[in-house]
Amino acid sequence: MLDSHFFSYTDGTLCCESVMLNELAAQFGTPLFVTSRQSLLAQYLAFEAAFTALPHFTCYSVKANYNLAVIRALADEGCGCDVNSGGELYRALTAGVAPEKIIMAGIGKSEAEIEYALTSGVLLLKAESVSELKAIDRVASRLGVVASVAIRINPNVTAETHPYITTGDSKEKFGIDEAELGEVFSLFRELPNLSLQGLDMHIGSQIFDPEYYVAATQKLLDVLESARHLGFDIKWFDVGGGFPVTYDPQKPATDITRFAEKLIPMIEGKGVTAIFEPGRFLAANASLILTRILYRKRNHTGKEFFIVDAGMTELIRPALYHSHHEVLAVTRHDRSIVADVVGPVCESSDFFARQRSIDDAAEGELLAVLSSGAYGAVMSSNYNGRLRPAEVMVDGRKVTLIRRRESYAQLVQNEV
Repeated sequence: MLDSHFFSYTDGTLCCESVMLNELAAQFGTPLFVTSRQSLLAQYLAFEAAFTALPHFTCYSVKANYNLAVIRALADEGCGCDVNSGGELYRALTAGVAPEKIIMAGIGKSEAEIEYALTSGVLLLKAESVSELKAIDRVASRLGVVASVAIRINPNVTAETHPYITTGDSKEKFGIDEAELGEVFSLFRELPNLSLQGLDMHIGSQIFDPEYYVAATQKLLDVLESARHLGFDIKWFDVGGGFPVTYDPQKPATDITRFAEKLIPMIEGKGVTAIFEPGRFLAANASLILTRILYRKRNHTGKEFFIVDAGMTELIRPALYHSHHEVLAVTRHDRSIVADVVGPVCESSDFFARQRSIDDAAEGELLAVLSSGAYGAVMSSNYNGRLRPAEVMVDGRKVTLIRRRESYAQLVQNEV
């Protein structure tokens, strides 16, 4: 989606904030991830404003975009981090996030990752099974510490979203089933190195109807009441993330206040601090991929193709989810054409757009694939021996290289 505040046309050329994208391509090459720092911060501040009436702590879900500069920009505004692995924890700490502002999730944390989290001093470890609770206790006992733990409850709420990003349904692998809660609460009585500090849920991503959050939050509130009845002092009430963004400019932008108006009355006055974990909501529309048209091609049926130098190795979402990403010519044209925008990877699923109306740009010109800030660079790969692209961050007129382009030597540096 074209953010008119931070990505807009000036004299017929697409810009990021005050910088023309063709200048960035000339300096850094293509493909290139371009991130607007001001867009990232504006989205975070809008989220904070919506929930200002509720005692809460916002933890950016770094799996959406774990570039150090992105994490650091949000942390500088007071945002915490939600991490899902030892590698993401390392990134957050390296970016300068205080460990007490980090919560660690992940359904399959190894004991080495649990130890890393405990020795680092993270705020909470979120557990998703009885076996994991026992593993956390073993590690904590070995270290001579008491682990602050939140349990992730599976509320069995099926939200209307893509099945691959639904996580609150009992058919999925995530969280502790309601039927297990009796055993879980007993376990906290038996295991001396665990302290139950929080309750957590996450029902999925791209959930546009707040009523799904209402249903799941009510279930978590019921668990809160049960836990307190048993004498547990619950401090943290984690609603998770999944707040949606709009990728298609034909659809209305997300109004986060619709979610706040539903959730604040439910949680306020319960004696807990709410935790929110937005990732995509903050990062998705803050970045685009700048790519160059290598070839124009027309087959015998008259079908047009724009073959570009970026592909599913940079942004796999269209191939994986059939996701819509708007594609714009960096230089505006008066004439448009219906075409497929495809990449160079040897897969038929390597595309950004199918049968899309797009400016009739020539070979060598630049295109921008919008809304690439979440689950773009973090899901990139070296398939076909491709090099991961460079990344830059724009702040007004200032441009900072935040990830160097890979070299061929780096492709094999860990092989023997």
